[in-house]
Amino acid sequence: MTRTEILTRYLELRDSSKYLHNAALKFVAPATFIEHARRLGLMVGRTLVAESEAEMTLANDLAVYTAKEGRSTALDRYARTHPPAPGSDEALVLNATRHARFSIWRIERRHEAAGLIVLDLLRDQEAWLVDRNLEANAVDGMAIAARLYEPESFAMTSGVIVPTLPKVMERVMHDAEAWRHETREQIARDPRFAVAVYRAAIASGLMANVAFAPPGAAESGADHEDPVDDRG
Repeated sequence: MTRTEILTRYLELRDSSKYLHNAALKFVAPATFIEHARRLGLMVGRTLVAESEAEMTLANDLAVYTAKEGRSTALDRYARTHPPAPGSDEALVLNATRHARFSIWRIERRHEAAGLIVLDLLRDQEAWLVDRNLEANAVDGMAIAARLYEPESFAMTSGVIVPTLPKVMERVMHDAEAWRHETREQIARDPRFAVAVYRAAIASGLMANVAFAPPGAAESGADHEDPVDDRG
């Protein structure tokens, strides 16, 4: 595939991604969202105290992609009640998002055609990530926290990208909730690790200056995540 073909396919899949994420949010009970917001430090009593839309996006991500042990995710519930047509883009994206991987990813290099080669630092596995603005703005060697899924031979993000600056990771390293397993794979799969990363990003003040577009938004300029942050 040429660069144009790859990016065209990417944008087609993003359209399905946007639809599915919005649809899955309808399967999240208000009490569940409040619980996630509370775990991220966004609640004082019964009052939501998020300072930016980006902080709300982190709570939405947890509400859609994670669930208590033995419970189904919002994506799983959507799949049961609204099964997409086999072979459709919606089916590809829905299956991929239900197997999304959260981790800390390091940008290794540019892909020869489009996107980036990133390294999963917890699983020690490389992935081909297509994200036009991340490709344009990120520098090799920087690390991000993100949830990736693979509807094609390339991976895409769930719409959330958190720069893992030293001030963020220092908080994560001291968060006992993040390290309740022995293996890195178990740590990465446990929703408490994502919670710890998101909570650290919010507590450090990072999210007040990071803007997110909904998954599937048309990409031009700065209408998607801008994870480049050099404020230390």
